[in-house]
Amino acid sequence: MKYRLSDAAHNLRGQPMFKMLARIQELEREGREIIQFEIGDPDFSTPENITNVAIESLVSGEVHYTSSYGLYEFREVVASVTQNSRGFTPHIDQVVITPGANIIIYYAIRCLVNSGDEVIVPDPGFPTYYSVINFCGVKPVRVPLREANNFRMNPQDLRDVITDNTRLIILNSPQNPTGAVLTSEEILEIYQIAEEYDAYIYSDEVYSRMLFENASFCSPSMYDSCKHRTILANGFSKAFAMTGWRLGAVIAPVDVAEKMSLLLETTSSCVSPFVQRAGIEAAIGDQGGTRAMIREYRKRRDIIVKELNKIPGIKCLMPGGAFYVFPSIVDTGLSSEKFAEFALEEAGVALLPGTNFGQYGEGFIRLCYANSQSNIYRGMARLKEAVESL
Repeated sequence: MKYRLSDAAHNLRGQPMFKMLARIQELEREGREIIQFEIGDPDFSTPENITNVAIESLVSGEVHYTSSYGLYEFREVVASVTQNSRGFTPHIDQVVITPGANIIIYYAIRCLVNSGDEVIVPDPGFPTYYSVINFCGVKPVRVPLREANNFRMNPQDLRDVITDNTRLIILNSPQNPTGAVLTSEEILEIYQIAEEYDAYIYSDEVYSRMLFENASFCSPSMYDSCKHRTILANGFSKAFAMTGWRLGAVIAPVDVAEKMSLLLETTSSCVSPFVQRAGIEAAIGDQGGTRAMIREYRKRRDIIVKELNKIPGIKCLMPGGAFYVFPSIVDTGLSSEKFAEFALEEAGVALLPGTNFGQYGEGFIRLCYANSQSNIYRGMARLKEAVESL
């Protein structure tokens, strides 16, 4: 055969954290003990009340197809929770329940952006943004997130690169990989720029429940109720420790939501009903388990930032949300890739180079502190000893 793979297939990159996870598992099979900070997977189990609802749903026979939009009552819950958290109630036809939040990025770009159009993307940013952009044959336009601005997107940097060909602006706050949280003033200015250029905003709010005392939440959806240009994407994986359940929700203008639901219908049919029942419980049931996890993440954040700043050549800012830190390693004399390799081989500590998240990630590393306090102390002690031997 002359051709075996499409051009689009050759453009796929995937997520580097899963490649690192596979390597760690291989090292562990060889007998190495690796302390993991590479992947954003909570080390907690899903709260019991959520799991019990899914079990009850399964036992009752909710194992068949549902609407590609999602269960009507779940969409009503999403609308109600949105009113409480963001100050507006979306119409039911604006809400689509999705198989995870990751795939919403694909839905949005596929339904909104033509080949050759521009998508503005934060750099460093979540690798799926770049992978989907490349796969769909659209043009990425990178906005650097600068350490001097605590890794928040500067509206002036956005204005410097936006053009009449810009179709979509991707925002992520709280942010992966840096933990940065945009201010309400910055979000308003970004929204006004999008309005000026008639561009859509994709607001990735997966970490919106994971905020600490030095930050407050704001969403561009508050300015148009997702009726005109804002696509609000959220998921249940992080705040509710439901990464394996694959459950998300998107709120969008009615015409966009309709096309997203058709794409979901085409590729996945629907989201499993018993998973959706669990999502309803997660959204409006007992929040004690979730609040306990957030309290623990805050303690871990404080520990890892303090311990990283004790290591020669490493400087770490205090993030306002999510469960990541993005310290500078410039003064160690190693590149991001070499530092990550050094940490794994010499210290048995798995972390990711900043370049996994974009070209402006050089000089940084990402660590996810979804690990126990004792493992954080052990991992940082190992890393400190190894760096001091350089």
